[in-house]
Amino acid sequence: MWHGKVDKALGRLGDLDRCIDHFTDTYPRLPRLKTAVQKFRTYLESNRAFIPDYGQRYRNGETISTAFVESTVNYVISKRFVKKQSMQWTKRGAPLLLQTRVKTLNHELAATFQPWYPDFHVEEAALAA
Repeated sequence: MWHGKVDKALGRLGDLDRCIDHFTDTYPRLPRLKTAVQKFRTYLESNRAFIPDYGQRYRNGETISTAFVESTVNYVISKRFVKKQSMQWTKRGAPLLLQTRVKTLNHELAATFQPWYPDFHVEEAALAA
């Protein structure tokens, strides 16, 4: 998977799936493994176009992990749900606020509001924030 070889991974998962069948009577927990293998195969098949070649990205000096972004997002969101914060989010409002932020970053916010407010525009400073 590191090199984006989805077809090869799918082939190996198929082999593993078939091998598990021979041992399910002997090992009672193998059906759970078989289910997990099948779900992983389905995931790979459904997302094959989005699975990058991490080796190539690494060699090109490109980002190969978004863990730091996910960690920051989790920190910000959890901090906003704490009741002691002066500005806290509600469970209903948080997804709406995040959708608005994503539309801003994707330059889609103005198009959403312009039918209602023809003079609406997004300042570049808002995009940089």
